[in-house]
Amino acid sequence: MIYNLLVGGAAGQGMETLASILEKLLKRKGFETFTIQDYMSRVRGGHNFFQIRFGNEDISSHCNEIDGIIALNTETIKLHIDDLKSTGFVISDEEIDYKDDRVYKLPLKALAKTIGNPKVFGSIALGAVLKLFNQDLSFVEELLNEKFKKEVADKNLDAFKIGYKQVSSKYEVQAKGKDKSILINGNDAIALGTLAAGCKFYSAYPMTPSTSIMNYLASKMKEAEIVVEQAEDEIAAINMAIGASYAGARAMTGTSGGGFALMVEAVGLAAMQEVPLVIAEIQRPGPVTGLPTRTEQADLKFVISSTPGEIPKMVIALKEPEDAFYQTMRAFNLADKYQIPVILLGDQFLADSIRTVKPFDFTKVKIERHLSDEKIAKETEYKRYLLTKTGVSPRIIPGRTPGKTVLVDSDEHDEWGHITEAADVRIAMNDKRLRKMNYLKEEILEPEYLGEEKIDTLLVGWGSLYSPIKEAVKLLNASGKTKYGALVFGDIWPLPTKLLIDKASKAKKLINIEQNATGQLAQLIRENTGIEIKNNILRYDGRPLSAEDIINKLKEVL
Repeated sequence: MIYNLLVGGAAGQGMETLASILEKLLKRKGFETFTIQDYMSRVRGGHNFFQIRFGNEDISSHCNEIDGIIALNTETIKLHIDDLKSTGFVISDEEIDYKDDRVYKLPLKALAKTIGNPKVFGSIALGAVLKLFNQDLSFVEELLNEKFKKEVADKNLDAFKIGYKQVSSKYEVQAKGKDKSILINGNDAIALGTLAAGCKFYSAYPMTPSTSIMNYLASKMKEAEIVVEQAEDEIAAINMAIGASYAGARAMTGTSGGGFALMVEAVGLAAMQEVPLVIAEIQRPGPVTGLPTRTEQADLKFVISSTPGEIPKMVIALKEPEDAFYQTMRAFNLADKYQIPVILLGDQFLADSIRTVKPFDFTKVKIERHLSDEKIAKETEYKRYLLTKTGVSPRIIPGRTPGKTVLVDSDEHDEWGHITEAADVRIAMNDKRLRKMNYLKEEILEPEYLGEEKIDTLLVGWGSLYSPIKEAVKLLNASGKTKYGALVFGDIWPLPTKLLIDKASKAKKLINIEQNATGQLAQLIRENTGIEIKNNILRYDGRPLSAEDIINKLKEVL
């Protein structure tokens, strides 16, 4: 059994704290959880909400139908009551004027005053929620003591106990039992992967929804011995990271689409200098400022074709937190091996959604630096851009090898690094850099396949749509005779085509699913394989697609 709760109100009313406490309590009780947040680009007012799904089954995505609403204002009820099940409930303060038999009007604010802290009215509501789901108050005191100072924690504990007495149990749901799962969002998983990869320098300019990567890394600076620099703008941020990488440190930068637009020349600089670099591009709807706190997948073709000229690069679309952790580590190794920029594509949905996942396996951490210092030290001559079969030249760290100089430049250069305009050298160097792509193609991972082996319809998607597509395929195959499968791309440039060609040839219908207006993955597939996907499910209003949305849209498309 899976339930879906919504906590909603205006910015500044404490929803984030309430949602954080509730999801952690549910996790500690042994429930699987999945939380998304929907927030406006403002500090006060407006309408924000969190949706927390929990249950004793695996949960891979969010959903639209709601079992319960904690409404901190009347607007929340008006906006979400149509999505509330007939068996659902609403908890609100008695002052909120809304008539519906499902609404529990409790004296939240009045009771909070009797406790001596008017801010604890939300904890009274959470206590009532636990009672409705017949969950005891174990773990509440422990969690509150972790989150607040003792005096504040005690007041909130009293609030939970009072709220618990205001209602009777309504639902019966058993947790799976205590386990070792962790609660994490996509950006924190990227940050952990960055630390596990041995990154020692991260520079960025704050830009929603990428900023939390920098915030997490900054909180671990001393513990992880990493330098985190908030630059004056995105141009400075990426150039700082290139400089740190040239000096020998594993380096990374992060931004969203508008910030990446400022970085594109420096992406070419990293490729020309053959300096390894990892870039996290966490998408939001554009163009320009667009919708700063919403989600979209509209930067795919922009990122793939970014920078003047033709350069080798890799683009990896992150699917969910576990994938984000391991792919971030892999990105550093590939950037080092091929001396190229590797771009990690996320989005606000992945960045901010919080879910229970298995603890990451640090035994899988393998740092591969691909440096040539010892070998070069024995040679009489060092050519930084030596022409090689693979296109990868010997790389040493400046100042580490006596008598050897590492020249870099943004101009075209010869094997030593000296600027040149010779036509034959230009051709040789350009071909050398592009040869890396031939070998990189041997390392790319095929898209993950979901669903039945024998299928009628093949769904195609990429990145964070993995979660809703996974749930949609499961529901579709359980409910009808038509059999569905899905390919969800992670490695997306160079585009892996082997499994796509195989599965597409066996399906009667192909349907592309993306969070953009033009079907960019479908265009990419046609350009690289000739396969034309005529049916599309596209959403670009800034809100994430759910499994329900996909199923409903499929009915229209088919």
